[in-house]
Amino acid sequence: MEISTLFIALALLCVLWGIISCMVIASYLSRHGVRINLIFFRVLVLRYIQQYHDMTAKETGKPGWWFYSYVTSMMLALAFAVVGLALR
Repeated sequence: MEISTLFIALALLCVLWGIISCMVIASYLSRHGVRINLIFFRVLVLRYIQQYHDMTAKETGKPGWWFYSYVTSMMLALAFAVVGLALR
């Protein structure tokens, strides 16, 4: 197994974690009265994440954990993908 394959696999795991974070964020918003458009979810995902950020910051004074989870997982996915592709 090449080291580049390991980095690409780590990038895919981070993307999977980001998708899970998006699903939890959408669930939270739905429970709090925000209509989630499932047809255009991929287009509106950043808007929903911003709404989650604003809503949790208003309630607790700081953004919710899932906001940081999404941002961190996407940044790590990008970094792992770049390193994996650079090592090819």
